[in-house]
Amino acid sequence: MKIAKLELFKVPPRWLFLKITTDDGLSGWGEPIVEGKADTVAAAVEELSQDLIGKDPRRIEDLWQVMYRGGFYRGGPILMSAISGIEQALWDIKGKFYGAPVYELLGGACRDKIKVYNWIGGDRPSDVRDAVKRQIASGVSAVKMNATEELHYIDSFDKVQQVIERVAAVRETGGPSFGIGIDFHGRVHKAMAKILVKELEPYRLMFIEEPVLPENNEALKEIARHTSTPIATGERMYTRWGFKELLHQGVADIIQPDVSHAGGILETRKIAAMAEAYDVALAPHCPLGPVALAACLQVDACSPNAFIQEQSLGIHYNADGDLLDYVKDAGSLRYEGGFVAVPEGPGLGIEVDEDKIRELAKKGHDWHNPVWRNEDGTVAEW
Repeated sequence: MKIAKLELFKVPPRWLFLKITTDDGLSGWGEPIVEGKADTVAAAVEELSQDLIGKDPRRIEDLWQVMYRGGFYRGGPILMSAISGIEQALWDIKGKFYGAPVYELLGGACRDKIKVYNWIGGDRPSDVRDAVKRQIASGVSAVKMNATEELHYIDSFDKVQQVIERVAAVRETGGPSFGIGIDFHGRVHKAMAKILVKELEPYRLMFIEEPVLPENNEALKEIARHTSTPIATGERMYTRWGFKELLHQGVADIIQPDVSHAGGILETRKIAAMAEAYDVALAPHCPLGPVALAACLQVDACSPNAFIQEQSLGIHYNADGDLLDYVKDAGSLRYEGGFVAVPEGPGLGIEVDEDKIRELAKKGHDWHNPVWRNEDGTVAEW
């Protein structure tokens, strides 16, 4: 069995799908995407294809090493996302070849389902009370929301108060046991992060995500002194080498590698195992499409320290297409009581609707995140 062809499909709302086909007709799907850089990642996948055509798709570790180590420059969001999507598709092929879910090939499942959370509030969180009521009515027991809008290095306490009021509304509506994750989204600088985490302490949050940008991870130790809330980070970090120092420093309670960015399924499983050795939880990042989610669930299935899974069903980005729109059998991703079942089908466990993918790839997308500015005109973190 040899890799014969790679095909890319840019589809709404902001996704990029990859189909790898073998010379005997077996195919697998991956999701190589950097949100807002779909064309750039597609070019990287096409460049990497020269290392793949004619090769045995089952030799995943060797192909990964060639793609990663075969070039003098390595790492970063573009290259690692390209490798990640390719690797997902290879696992999908391998699982289908052996008639087993990917997690069975990685040691077998340690759980039957995993808790999920839904997004509320959008990029600029406003009235979140009604959104929480809708999530509770749908059976969800945890949500995540952006904390702030633009925030300068040093900013007014009025903006802090607005965050507190929104979180207080969610806590009051959801009740004491409702899970609330607050995503700082790298929008907050160290000085303001210290204030925010201290003021948010009474609301018993599930976690605070990315309180500072990953290039400022050394600040996490100081920020942690101001709160007992678990600190999560990692969506913009790549490979086990990228997580090594973070875990060694002991400054994160939850890591959030993205299976479509960090290096793929096996690389994320290796990162999860490293985190387990440091008594750190796993909550894979995934505001993406169904292929990425299915890949995450394969990792969750065999990672004992995974405790919750992000997913994009109903997220504010998905106005032009939602998570289940590209799946032939929505039942392969079964949501019930705030959990999603681990897919049991071979490979990634889902069957994508290829006809719909090909149709909507003609429409494509040109999604880019907005550029925000502070009141003084300086560029703000989005």
